[in-house]
Amino acid sequence: MERMLLLPSLGPFHILHPRYNAATVLALLEAARPLVLYLASHSEEALREGLWREEDPLLFHLLPWAEGRGVPVVPLDGEAHLKGEAEVFRQALAQHPLGAAHLEGMRAFDQALLGLLQSPLTPEALGSAGFLGRLREVYGAFAQAYGEGPATGFRARRMAKVAAALPREGAVVADLLDYLLLAERFPEALPKAHRPTEAERQRALLDRAWRLEEGDDWAGLLEGLFAIGTPEALYLAAQVYLAAGEWREALLLMEEVFRMDFQHPPYLPGYVLARFGQLLDLAGERERALRAYRGVLALPWAPEEARALARAGLRTPFRLAP
Repeated sequence: MERMLLLPSLGPFHILHPRYNAATVLALLEAARPLVLYLASHSEEALREGLWREEDPLLFHLLPWAEGRGVPVVPLDGEAHLKGEAEVFRQALAQHPLGAAHLEGMRAFDQALLGLLQSPLTPEALGSAGFLGRLREVYGAFAQAYGEGPATGFRARRMAKVAAALPREGAVVADLLDYLLLAERFPEALPKAHRPTEAERQRALLDRAWRLEEGDDWAGLLEGLFAIGTPEALYLAAQVYLAAGEWREALLLMEEVFRMDFQHPPYLPGYVLARFGQLLDLAGERERALRAYRGVLALPWAPEEARALARAGLRTPFRLAP
């Protein structure tokens, strides 16, 4: 590999960006062919214990990619636990008599950052001087107001140590604000434009189905999902049917998914079992539904949303809202 590649993780916001989704990141990594994948915003403990699952879903795709290609994954943030200090700082402000005005300022920062994350993003946009300048302006105002310390999760200190540990080769993935600080140190490593892949197009369609909205082209989504045909795609097709009130068609699809290997991505089993239980409840098959709900809670890990659905289903049979 001739140069370092530095890529931002958008956490749960990849799902909003057809041109910078999880498959885009994998395509950029495929083209770079790194010998090592560095995780700038995670510690060895977080990786080992799976503490990243609720905050950085990109790793659901990155880690299997690296394992399949024999690329070592090296977490570099030895002080990642300090990220939690930012939330502690906000909680302390909430208890202080004069903290309300400061919290309002922090909420304004959150909204400004959210605005950047919700604007259309591509690899070349994320590497552009314009985007980095806007991000630097937002983050710089926050750090100036509240200090580079507990309020920021000691970000500058942590990323200085990460930067010192990085060789100028391999691929580096960092949370967006960590990426900003590393981009200032490694400007030659920023992402460039690339030709979209078929996998990227399919991922964009799956992501659109995950955030299904009333104004979407549901028939077009179903056509695309059936063409993809993976367990995740068929699960999402069942979601579309259920949203349309066609629970029997949804159940038929879920029966098909249940006969497939639906272990990947790792967030899928919990959702599949929880929804399968609900559809079985609608069909009057309470015993099978209970087994599905218990299956969610028996998994080594499942998204909290799926676990909440399972717990609710164990208490009361699922029914559609009138």
